[in-house]
Amino acid sequence: MKSILVTGSNRGLGLGLIKRIVTQDIQPKYIIGTCRDIEKAKDLHQIAALHPNVRILNLDIRNTETFENFSREVENIVKDDGLNLLINNAGYSPKSTRILFLKTEQLTETFQTNVIGPIMLTKALLPLLKKGAENSQKKFSAESAVINMTSILGSIGLNKEGGLYPYRCSKAALNMATKSLSLDLKKDGILATALHPGWVKTDMGGPGAPLSVDESISHIMNFIENLNENHNGGFYQYDGKSLEW
Repeated sequence: MKSILVTGSNRGLGLGLIKRIVTQDIQPKYIIGTCRDIEKAKDLHQIAALHPNVRILNLDIRNTETFENFSREVENIVKDDGLNLLINNAGYSPKSTRILFLKTEQLTETFQTNVIGPIMLTKALLPLLKKGAENSQKKFSAESAVINMTSILGSIGLNKEGGLYPYRCSKAALNMATKSLSLDLKKDGILATALHPGWVKTDMGGPGAPLSVDESISHIMNFIENLNENHNGGFYQYDGKSLEW
């Protein structure tokens, strides 16, 4: 794999992914991390200072009008190598749970971040993903893939508690988008997979979550390394377990 792009890399799982990738014996030629405010991404800057293959780009996943220019910035980095792996990790979860407390802006903001952003970013980066697939030695592998970080809370079949309308609905929609991408991009040798990272101790997951970032990332990296055609269009847990839609 020559290039990987992870959105939302200034903290949590995104930062954890970058940290783990740079410790591998064989690293990608280009590791691109994005964040909304580059000035505040101190941990990411520290990593980039030690690893010249790490690049930091500004990206607000809600501002889709900036995606065309962002794609050009990525192209300036990866050039003819293209983009091999896009991990749509940036996400948002409002605190509202029950229907009586739900506000319209919570739904629209969550869908803008968790659904519209990842779909339109994938569209903007598609020419680079196709170029990466063309240069790949393996068809249908992590060398040519889009991984959408979703949640088990987006599973309709596993919803036994209700509530969490913005987050649940947005992740269910992202799962559907992933399925469609898996069908639309198959001819280009690009697979698409929905991945639930587990309930993790992050700003979003909270201190009571059972998984640490390192534990989740360890499983996720193993999953990515073994990604193949059988995973295309699927919905999986961090440890490789197939989840119910």
